[in-house]
Amino acid sequence: MAVLPMKRIQIIGMNKDRKTVLELIQRLQSVEIPEAVSGQSSDTLETPKDDIFAKVDTSDARAIFDKNVQVAQEALGVLNQYAPEKKSLLDSLNGKRELSLQEFTERGNDGELVIEKARRILGLQKELIEARSEIPKIEAQIEALHPWVGMDLPLNFRGTSRTKAIIGAFPEKLSEEEIVTTIAGYAPDMTGIDVDVISSSDEQTCILLLCLKEDGDAVEEALRRMNFARPPLSDVVPSKQIEGLRGDLERAQKEVERRKTQIAKYAPERENLEFVSDYYKMRSDKYDVLGRLSRSKRTFILEGYVPERDVAEVERKLTAAADVYVEFTDIAANEEAPVLLKNNFYSEPVEGVVENYSMPSKGEIDPTVPVSCFYYILFGMMLSDAAYGLIMALATGILMLKYKKMEYGMKKTLRMFFFCGIGTIISGVLFGSYFGDMIPVVSRTFFGKEIQVWCWIDPLNQPMKMLVLSFAIAIVHLFAGLGILFYTDVKNGKIKDAIYDAVFWYMLVGGLIVFGLTTDIVLNMLQLSPFVPASVGQVGAIVAAIGAVGIVLTGGRESRNWFKRLLKGLYALYNVTGYLSDILSYSRLLALGLATSVISQVFNKMGTMGGNGFFGIIMFIVVAILGHSLNLAINALGAYVHTNRLTFVEFFGKFYEGGGKKFTPFAMNTKYYKIKEEN
Repeated sequence: MAVLPMKRIQIIGMNKDRKTVLELIQRLQSVEIPEAVSGQSSDTLETPKDDIFAKVDTSDARAIFDKNVQVAQEALGVLNQYAPEKKSLLDSLNGKRELSLQEFTERGNDGELVIEKARRILGLQKELIEARSEIPKIEAQIEALHPWVGMDLPLNFRGTSRTKAIIGAFPEKLSEEEIVTTIAGYAPDMTGIDVDVISSSDEQTCILLLCLKEDGDAVEEALRRMNFARPPLSDVVPSKQIEGLRGDLERAQKEVERRKTQIAKYAPERENLEFVSDYYKMRSDKYDVLGRLSRSKRTFILEGYVPERDVAEVERKLTAAADVYVEFTDIAANEEAPVLLKNNFYSEPVEGVVENYSMPSKGEIDPTVPVSCFYYILFGMMLSDAAYGLIMALATGILMLKYKKMEYGMKKTLRMFFFCGIGTIISGVLFGSYFGDMIPVVSRTFFGKEIQVWCWIDPLNQPMKMLVLSFAIAIVHLFAGLGILFYTDVKNGKIKDAIYDAVFWYMLVGGLIVFGLTTDIVLNMLQLSPFVPASVGQVGAIVAAIGAVGIVLTGGRESRNWFKRLLKGLYALYNVTGYLSDILSYSRLLALGLATSVISQVFNKMGTMGGNGFFGIIMFIVVAILGHSLNLAINALGAYVHTNRLTFVEFFGKFYEGGGKKFTPFAMNTKYYKIKEEN
């Protein structure tokens, strides 16, 4: 377990070489150039104030590059929608495509041409959207005209020289008689009307009404009071108008398909679009760093951090690429350098777990190795099925062997779940779980003779024994955290703090545990037989008392007032209840293990409901595949979440604060391509 030592790097060179230097550093991915350090002298953290060196505003250039990235990504989104690429779910494991530096540079020269094609794709999409937006409008017009299809007059027909025609609809179903009667009631002085019902439904009644011109105003007033509404006017007969609209609809649909076809023709440009997206992202990042450089008329100064292990390589490649001065200096005692972790093959996969919590701060150790020592065990106990573990280990192992070029972060994640699978296999063997109780169920149901599986502990039939094991692991896990706290304090020269914050708690908690194991109430509760002599329990009680006194006297040692110090010490002693709750938290090892086992047994029981014939065998296979796949997915997720929870809350709570800043080098933050560095 190690936090790699860092060096500060200062590079001084000619402005003509800055592009070469920055591009090399970006490819090396070994130098972090933070905002607060760039352009500073190596002796101080204060930015030099003079009239020689200044910083150049590169925000306009970066905005152009970022816009190009956005255009390329949007064009890719359009292509993926209308000309999707045929890929399997596992293709993402192939990693980024590799290009030589020369190929990358040559393709970059065509960046503007590709961006222009991306804009054409977006333009076609805009035209497609416009054409598509016409379709619902035309369909709505057709739908509105459909009730009038039986009328052979245009909707703007107004009558003859002596009559007035009124065309419209009522918002309800009405008969001809009801319409005439209601109008007559509102306009009793009219001479007469003729009503022709064109169509009628529960929602509306469409009519053509004829009356004498002198009665027109009275009839219209009556219609208004009946919530009468006129349709959109047209000088074309509705049936002919619908026919024309259907032609417009067909043309709009053809236009949409034509635009889709035009977009699909750009599918061969997909790789070029992916390339320019990465290319302009790299240029944007480079110009971001350019804006941080302190530059004079002819020179530039760049400062940052580099891992000590990479110092020789960085210096060699920089001096070979350009005439620059490179200097490395030690990190100041009061300076918080970025943190980069380095661990062995077994522990490295859980670095991501540590990073998700927080990187170690100055003076703290890297907790990755102790985390890995428990992580795979805790995960395995929560999933606790040997067959599930074997599936996880085989699946992740095969993927790692098959996809050699997958991204390193993904490879670490798969390796973590590979070791989690191994831990699950071990737990499954100890607890006798292979797809739950599938072995005895299958042998009993389909072969008439039950095969019993060996197990050390049967969680279903011996839950208290499993609970005791969970508590034992909890004590070891928490005491390991205290041990790391002791080691860290001693390493940093805080011998007294190590005694006060670790040794006294060892004495108190450990003494109470030993004493508790000699009491009947604890033994009966845990269903244990006496195995600790009473004399040893008395010694444990004395040790616990000494630890308690020590905590009370030293828990508030930062206060000068003796009364406040005593009160803080008593409050610190109260934290012993926190240890009790922490230990009880590990009962989730039992709970999640039982959940996996019980659900497995339920699916096995369901599978045998078809009997032991041919149909029963088929039913068992189908239920087993579906049920155990679901059970594995759900409980593997639960095991992952709760293992992280025990690590973050219970384990880290004993010794780890974090707060360090992760080492983030100036790198090729690309999505599709990477440059193959040639020696």
